[in-house]
Amino acid sequence: MLCVKTRLGESRIEGVGLFAEEAIPKGTVVWRYDPRFDLKLDLRDIPASDTITREWVMRYGYQQTDEPVYVVCGDNARFMNHADAPNCDDVDDLTVAMVDIAAGEEITCDYARFDKRFAEHRFAVGWA
Repeated sequence: MLCVKTRLGESRIEGVGLFAEEAIPKGTVVWRYDPRFDLKLDLRDIPASDTITREWVMRYGYQQTDEPVYVVCGDNARFMNHADAPNCDDVDDLTVAMVDIAAGEEITCDYARFDKRFAEHRFAVGWA
């Protein structure tokens, strides 16, 4: 669940992005997994024939382990875009501002820190 005030807007990175509505000091928890709002969805529970739902879960969710279980943020945190030099870091079930983030600045993270698929893809194509 987002812990700071944000808004959605057009991103220079890709499509829609998440932007700070107010200044966010370094060290602030930006997002925290909250089972009351964030979903853990197991693809094994979604019929293979339901391709629309499966694709949505895989696009907006992230996979933490080898199991086909995806976490889908129940709020606009799912619009946080990847950056090679992000302004947030992800540790366990928290996203924390690594630097001061100005009001109006896009909030970014490194997907490889929490999404197994992204980390594997990065390794497979030889990204740092």
